[in-house]
Amino acid sequence: MGVRKVSAMITARRSVMTRRSVLRLAAGGVGVAASALLLACGGRQTTTEPSGTPATGATPATTTGQPSGKTTIVVGLQAEPVTLDPHQVTDYNTNRAVDPMFERLVRFKDESTELEPGLAEKWDISADGLIYRFTLRSGVTFHDGTAFDADAVVFSILRQIDPNHPYHDTGEFAYAEFTFGAVDTVRALDPQTVEIVLKEPYAPFLANMAIQSASIVSPAAVEKYGRDFSKNPVGTGPFRFVEWKPGIEVILERNPNWWGGQPQVERLIFRPIVEDRTRLTEFEAGSIDFIVNIPPDDLPRLRQSPNVTVLEQPGMHVWYLVFNCRKEPFNKKEVRQAVNYAINKEAIVNELLKGTGVLAKGPLPPVVWGYTEDVMQYDYNPERAKELLAQAGYPNGFKVTFWVPESGSGMQQPKAMGAAIQADLRAVGIEAEIQTFEWGTYLDKVLGDPEQLPELFQLSWIGDNGDPDNFLYILLSGDAWPPAGFNLGYYKNEEVDALLREARRINDRAQRERLYQQALKLLVEDAPWAWVDHETQIVAMKNFIRGFKLHPTGVFRFHNVTLA
Repeated sequence: MGVRKVSAMITARRSVMTRRSVLRLAAGGVGVAASALLLACGGRQTTTEPSGTPATGATPATTTGQPSGKTTIVVGLQAEPVTLDPHQVTDYNTNRAVDPMFERLVRFKDESTELEPGLAEKWDISADGLIYRFTLRSGVTFHDGTAFDADAVVFSILRQIDPNHPYHDTGEFAYAEFTFGAVDTVRALDPQTVEIVLKEPYAPFLANMAIQSASIVSPAAVEKYGRDFSKNPVGTGPFRFVEWKPGIEVILERNPNWWGGQPQVERLIFRPIVEDRTRLTEFEAGSIDFIVNIPPDDLPRLRQSPNVTVLEQPGMHVWYLVFNCRKEPFNKKEVRQAVNYAINKEAIVNELLKGTGVLAKGPLPPVVWGYTEDVMQYDYNPERAKELLAQAGYPNGFKVTFWVPESGSGMQQPKAMGAAIQADLRAVGIEAEIQTFEWGTYLDKVLGDPEQLPELFQLSWIGDNGDPDNFLYILLSGDAWPPAGFNLGYYKNEEVDALLREARRINDRAQRERLYQQALKLLVEDAPWAWVDHETQIVAMKNFIRGFKLHPTGVFRFHNVTLA
C-alpha cells in the first residue's frame, strides 16, 4: 500500500491505504514458460556508513554462523499497524510489519520489481494470456504446522473475492478487486498445481501476484480465528508471529522451518512511534536499531555518525493533494490548475524536506517506466494562479476545508507541508482551514463516507509492483472510484479512461508505454491532484546490521541480514 501505500486509498476501514485496483488469477494451458516477466524498476541504492565497515548492500548476507551478541532488531515505525492480516493491508506502515510473515506464489527480486519464483517453483501462461498454471513448491508448511498446498492458494484467493465463501466475512479486502478483479476461475488441479483463468488479458496480473494481497494464508488459522485472524496471523514466511501489544509493539520470531533457510536474526520487534523526533531520540539512545522518516535536518549528522548506516534509494512514491472533483470549486479545471501554480513545490522539497524528495512533474515517479516530462509544467507562479481563479469565477478566492494527518506511511512531514501549502494558497486568496487527525482516524475518514470528504486533503502512494497501472489506473481511472479503486477525488476523463483500459489489455511494453505517456499528458493538464514530490526512501540503522537492502516497494527484508 501505494496509497501505499500507503499513501492512501479506499474502503472506509482502518485498513485501507496504499493501493487497489483490478486483477484476477487464472491458469491453465500450456504455453509460455515464465519466471521473470517484469522489468526492474527502482533506482540504485546509496549507502552512507562509517569508514572501515563493509558496504551494507554490497556484501551478500548469509544465514550461517552465529550472531555476535545481538539477536534482535527493533524497528521504529511511523504509526501503529492497523491489521496483521495480509489480505486487509492497505498502508505502507502496516505492510512492513506483516510482510516478514507471509509469502506469495511469485516474489520481487532484491532491489527490483523483476519477478522470481516464490511459493511457486515455476509457472506457465497460455498463448492468449488468459490461463496461468502455477507449480507449487513442495514440503512447505505454515507456521501452525499445516501443509501449504493448492487448496491453500484457492482458499486465499476465494476468501477475498467470493461473497459466498464461508470465510469472506472475516475481513475487509480493499485490494481484492485490484489484485483479483480479472479472475474468472481458480482451482486446484492437484495438490501441487493451481490454475487461474482470467476473464480477459491483463498485462500486470503476474506482477500483482507478488503484492501483499496475494499472500497465501493458513486456511486452518482463518477457520480457527475468524475475524481475529488479523490478530493471530499465520503464513509461511521467514518470521512468525509471537505477540501484538497494541500501541506498544509487534513481536516476530524467526521460522526455524522456513524453506529458504533459518534467518540469523532471532527476533523482529516493530514499535510504533508517531513523532519523528521521538523516534530519532530513541534510536540514538539505543532502544531502537532501525528507523524510517528521519527528520531532514538530522540526516547530515546521522550520515557522519560512526555507529550508523544510512541507506537511500529513489522511491516509487508520490505525495499529493487530492481535489474533490465532485464539489465546487474543484469541479473546475482552472481552479485545480491554479492551486498547482500557487504552491511553491520546489521550496517545499528543497527547504522543508531538505532534498529528501524529487520534485514531482505529475503522478508517476521517474523510477517507473512510462514516465515522461513532456507534460504541462506548473512552475511556481502565483500571478498565473490568480488569473485562473478569476477565469473560473473566483476573483476573490474562496474557503475550503483541508484535511491533514499527524503522521503516516509515506506522508513525510504532513503538518509542516500542510502549513506551507496553506500559506501559499492564502497568498492567492484561497483560505484553507486545516483539520488534523491521528493516522488511523485519518484513514477511516478518508476511506469512509464519500459525502463527508472535504474539498482538499493530503495523500501519498507507494507503488506495489513497478507497473504504471498501479499508479494511473488504480488512482485516477474513472473505473477506480471507490469501492473499485483508490480514485478518492472522484476524477473522471473518458479519454484518459480509454487509454488506461487499453494499456492493461496488451502485453507489448513499448505500446503500453506510449499509451501511458498519452494519458499522462492529459492527466497533468487536467490536474486532478496537486502533486508535490517523490520521496527518496531513506532508513538509518545501527551498523551491527549487515546485508540489509532497500526494496523499491518499501518492504523490509530481514531474512538475509546478518548481525555483527
